[in-house]
Amino acid sequence: MAEKLRLDKWLWHARFFKTRSLAATRVAAGDVRVNGTRTEKRSQMVGPEDVLAFAQGDQIRVIRVDAIGTRRGPAPEAQTLYTDLSPPDPKSRKTAPENPAFEGKGRPTKKDRRILDLSKARSLE
Repeated sequence: MAEKLRLDKWLWHARFFKTRSLAATRVAAGDVRVNGTRTEKRSQMVGPEDVLAFAQGDQIRVIRVDAIGTRRGPAPEAQTLYTDLSPPDPKSRKTAPENPAFEGKGRPTKKDRRILDLSKARSLE
């Protein structure tokens, strides 16, 4: 028989939630799916090859359990417990600020700021 661990405890071990009670609350609210099935049982047992889906912040996380941890260790150790199957979030890409003339070469001069202010005012009209 394969190793299994409570869902709330595994989510805490893998460092998806800061405390085990936060993980248990999210599971009890029905916010976590195990292998596509919504669960409200904190004591739901998960093991390797199970797929979990839940919201974390403003993104949906899809995680495949690779291992069962024995403790809540440091983050690099926790990252070995799972494989992230989530698609990359297009909103998370950082874009450069709109300052084409400035291009990040230090602080803009007063003349540069006036030009930027004029271009912003014209775009709002």
